[in-house]
Amino acid sequence: MSTTLVTLDMVKEAQERLKGVAQRTAIMQSTSLSERCGCEVHLKMENFQRTGSFKLRGAYNKVASLTEAERARGIVASSAGNHAQGVALAAKEYGCKATICMPSNAPIAKIEATHSYGADIVLAGDFYADAYEKACALEKEKGFTFCHPFDDPVVIAGQGTIGLEILDELPDTDVIVVPIGGGGLISGIAVAAKAIKPEIRIIGVQTQNMPSMQQSVEVGKVTTVPALKSLADGIAVGTPGNLTFDIVSNYVDEVVTVSEAEIAESILFLLERVKTAVEGAGACPVAALMNNKIDQLAGKKVVALVSGGNIDVNMIDRIINNGLVKSWRRAYFDIVVQDKPHVLSTITGLVSDSNANILSIYHDRSQRDIEVGYVHVALEIETMNEKHVRDLLATLADHGFPAVLR
Repeated sequence: MSTTLVTLDMVKEAQERLKGVAQRTAIMQSTSLSERCGCEVHLKMENFQRTGSFKLRGAYNKVASLTEAERARGIVASSAGNHAQGVALAAKEYGCKATICMPSNAPIAKIEATHSYGADIVLAGDFYADAYEKACALEKEKGFTFCHPFDDPVVIAGQGTIGLEILDELPDTDVIVVPIGGGGLISGIAVAAKAIKPEIRIIGVQTQNMPSMQQSVEVGKVTTVPALKSLADGIAVGTPGNLTFDIVSNYVDEVVTVSEAEIAESILFLLERVKTAVEGAGACPVAALMNNKIDQLAGKKVVALVSGGNIDVNMIDRIINNGLVKSWRRAYFDIVVQDKPHVLSTITGLVSDSNANILSIYHDRSQRDIEVGYVHVALEIETMNEKHVRDLLATLADHGFPAVLR
C-alpha cells in the first residue's frame, strides 16, 4: 500500500472533527527522567485522555467518518481494551450499535469500561489475534461495519493529531518516542510530524515478548511473531498491519524493544516520580529511555508518549513488586541455619543494623532437603539499592549466615 493513503491534510481534518471530543492532553517535563537520560524529556499524557487512552482519537474519527447507512448496520471491532472503549463511546454518541471482540484475559477494568458505554462484549481466545478473527467472522455473518484498531487510514489520521499537538506546543522537539502494537499510533504521529518537521526522529518501542513490527521492518515484510503474554497488553499484537508496516518502514527511524522487567520498573517510576498511573503499553517509551535503548539523545528535546492509563488494579501489586525487585529496593533472602536459640534474633539484628526493613519472615523446619537440627529462614527485605543488598549479604556471610538471593 502507498503511504499517501494517510496525509497531513487528513490528520488536520481529524483534528477538526475531534474538537470538543478528544482532549488536548498536557505535555509535562520530567526533571528526574531528564537527569537520568541526559536529555530534556517531556511526557505527553494521553493517559488523561477521555477513556484513558489515545485510542479515542482514531476510533471516534473512524465512526464519525462513516455514512449513516454504515453506522446503521452496527459496528464491530477487535481490541485488547482501549480501542474498544473509543469505539463504544463513539457509537453511543452516534446512536448506533457496537459489538466489541476482546481476548478473554483482557483487563477487567477495560471490559467493564467498554460495557459501560453500551457496547456488547464478545470474549474470544487468549490473544488479540483471536479477537480479531472473531470480529471478522461477525462482520461477515451479521453484516456489521468493521472498525479496525490500527490498519485503517482514518483511524491512523485520528491518532496523528497527537503529533500536531506535540509540535504546536514544542516545535523544537528533536525526538518523539512512541509505543507500537499494530502500528496505528506511530504511523499517524510519524506522518504528521515528518510532514511538519522532516528532520525529527520518530522512535518506536515494542515489548520483547511480541516484537512484530521490529521483526517485520528487519526482514522487509509483514511478519507474525508467536503470541506471548505481556504487561503491555495494549501493544501485544502478533502481526502489524500492511498499511502501518509501510508507513513505519518509510517514516520511523528506529524500533527498539523493552523487557517485561523494564516495563514494570517504568510503571513504578511513573507512579513514584510523576504521580501518575500508567498501563504497561503507555510505560514502554519511558522504559526505553530509562534503560538507554535509544542512541544519540544527549542534549536533545525528547517527547515520550504516555499512551494510556487503563491499568488493571489487580495487577498493580505484582507490577510494583517486580519494579521494586529490579531496582534492588526489595530483596528475597534464603538462609539455612542451625536450629538453636538466638540465631533468628541475631539474623534480624544484623538486618536491622544495616538499615534494611524486614517485610516478612518465614521459618520452616519441615522442608525435605533440610537436615535435622537446621531450619530454613526466608526473608523479604526492603532495601535501598544494589549496594545495600550486596553489603547485607556480605555481612550475613561474615557472621556465619550465608544467604542466597532469590
